[in-house]
Amino acid sequence: MKHRISLFLPLLITLVLLFLPTPEGLAPYAWRFFAVFAGAIVGLILEPLPGAVVGLTAVVIITLGSEWLLFSPEQQAAPHFNLPGMSFKWAVSGFSNSTVWLIFSAFMFAAGYEKTRFGRRLALLLVKYLGRRTLTLGYAIAFADLLLAPFTPSNTARSGGTLYPIISNLPPLYGSKPNDPSARLIGSYLMWVAITATCITSSMFLSALAPNLLALALVKNLVGITISWGTWFLAFLPLGILLLLTLPLLAYWLYPPGVKENAEVPRWAESELAKLGKLSRKEILLLVFVCMALLCWIFATAFIEPAVAGLMVVVLMLLSGVLDWSDITGNKPAWNTFVWFATLVTLAAGLSDVGFIAWLGKLGAQMLGGIPPVQATLALVLAFYLLHYLFASTTAHTTALLPAVLAIGVAIPGINVMVFCLLLVTSLGIMGIITPYGTGPSPIYYGSGYLPTADYWRLGTIFGAIFLVLLLVIGYPWMLMVV
Repeated sequence: MKHRISLFLPLLITLVLLFLPTPEGLAPYAWRFFAVFAGAIVGLILEPLPGAVVGLTAVVIITLGSEWLLFSPEQQAAPHFNLPGMSFKWAVSGFSNSTVWLIFSAFMFAAGYEKTRFGRRLALLLVKYLGRRTLTLGYAIAFADLLLAPFTPSNTARSGGTLYPIISNLPPLYGSKPNDPSARLIGSYLMWVAITATCITSSMFLSALAPNLLALALVKNLVGITISWGTWFLAFLPLGILLLLTLPLLAYWLYPPGVKENAEVPRWAESELAKLGKLSRKEILLLVFVCMALLCWIFATAFIEPAVAGLMVVVLMLLSGVLDWSDITGNKPAWNTFVWFATLVTLAAGLSDVGFIAWLGKLGAQMLGGIPPVQATLALVLAFYLLHYLFASTTAHTTALLPAVLAIGVAIPGINVMVFCLLLVTSLGIMGIITPYGTGPSPIYYGSGYLPTADYWRLGTIFGAIFLVLLLVIGYPWMLMVV
């Protein structure tokens, strides 16, 4: 029954909007496009079908009904206008978006980490040398995530797939059991540090969270601003460093573990490293290749498109044997994300093409009329951040709200558009901490049995508030200076 309701609601939302009068100042075909878009967003939130299926379905519906949903009568009346050809060109436009290909390349980097087991080696090395005390073990977890983040666009794969299997082996060494009072001995602390660290690193690097790259494409398509890897990193750098350096200590104070010393943990990590053996040729090559990609993303954007740099490294991994072609064709998460995000980029760009974004921005600016630009910026970022409580997917949040908030902010006279965009997009990672469903790995740690529901909501509120306040108090002034 629940599945049927989830399937029916997106259709119902679309039909209701289609039969409502077109708002003043908006073309009828633009309102009809928005009706289908809104239905797709509801589908992404409820997830009766995989996100890629929802997005592809919406694109196909709009393409089939492009005469009424996508193109104005004036466009269709233009000489040599070919409706089927133009409709198809719009439908596949997201698949040629450079950011979508950058996402795909980054997923291949993550596949290299997994296949060579280099990510596991990095994490175990940090645990071995920093794991003697619980506090330093917390830092080891945070630094392990930091090292993997620039090349792993799925924080679920990074934290849930690489770090969690390692971390989950540590609490039993001290009798800390899930769903038991003993969880607080050490397990609860480690799990909370892990999920919080991945939220911070997801904001710190453009390539550390797939919705970051989606947001980058939306900003470029809707506002015309290009945010480079280096610009993103520099904008969040002071706040990111501060949060990573204080996170384990803050969690140690607010959610103290019962066990302070961990003599067994380094010995366990050493035994696991022994099983991995010496650093392999493929691990060394992988390290060289990902450093090459990072250097291109930071210093060579004037000469090579970041997506091309990513694809170049994928080719090098294939030629050197770090990855096989079957690793590419068999990587279902990468292809799923590729199709999903390509369709979402298409749909969001379509909102701008039909004039809906411009109309919404004008309307929102009128509602905020008279408010100074700084206060308007703070209010919009605050609303964008807190509305994440309504979403179980950062991707859905980005697709649904970012175009609308961008449209309103850009239309406000005097607002610093670049800084406004950076505040919005860099908040996507840290906002994931506020709920047990806020970001991909959240359900993994929530379901570990070490983080009771009441504790998770309480800590999520505390840390979420700290992150937001520091973003506005430290991040905002810093971005105004450096951008």
